[in-house]
Amino acid sequence: MTYSPEQFASMQADAREIMDRYPVGHQRSALIPMLHLVQSVDGYVSPDGIAFCAQMLELSRAEVSAVATFYTQFKRHPNGEYTVGVCTNALCAVMGGDSIFEAVSNHLGVGHDETTEDGKITLEALECNAACDYAPVVMVNWEFFDNQTPQSALDMVDDLRAGRPVRPTRGPNQVPTFKENSRVLAGFLDEHANEGPSAGEATLAGLKIAKEKGWKAPDNEEAMRAAEAARQAEQKTEEK
Repeated sequence: MTYSPEQFASMQADAREIMDRYPVGHQRSALIPMLHLVQSVDGYVSPDGIAFCAQMLELSRAEVSAVATFYTQFKRHPNGEYTVGVCTNALCAVMGGDSIFEAVSNHLGVGHDETTEDGKITLEALECNAACDYAPVVMVNWEFFDNQTPQSALDMVDDLRAGRPVRPTRGPNQVPTFKENSRVLAGFLDEHANEGPSAGEATLAGLKIAKEKGWKAPDNEEAMRAAEAARQAEQKTEEK
């Protein structure tokens, strides 16, 4: 491995902290957060990172690689400082997601899973950003940019490349880098968790209506009685 002695010692300390979260005998479960740790150092799951995880968890490199190649959040080649993921699933696509991806792709000169020459932006076409109430949605290092247009997305990537601070619609006050967010995903908090809103008006609309009308989910006993009544009614129908 090509890590410096200081870097290797720091990674070992972090890896042991991750492993200590799991019971003795089950520490191989630490592999996923440990892969995020590797990305926070190397910017991707490097061959050295694979070897590091295998050594710490007493796994084969093949076992580590099998996990690293299964999940799309793990990158097997150098990633940009910012991953810009444009949702192109059905709703976002209809609302303009395809146009956003095409505009950003043409503007940056890169396609899906490709990185700009300056190493700033890796572009991805994503299947779903899990924010359909704000379609079309773009994510930068998994932070939300809601209700986007081709022009707003172009302005955003230009700001990122120029080093200007960029604030997501929801989440931290400034978009973290890919390495910074990878460290958070490894389980090391960055003290930005309470910044910005986590949910907006569109997401909370149903809850607001329910409160206004006094609607609530049935408790367990009510639900069981309703289920039993439905079962009995179905049984009587079948007997007839």
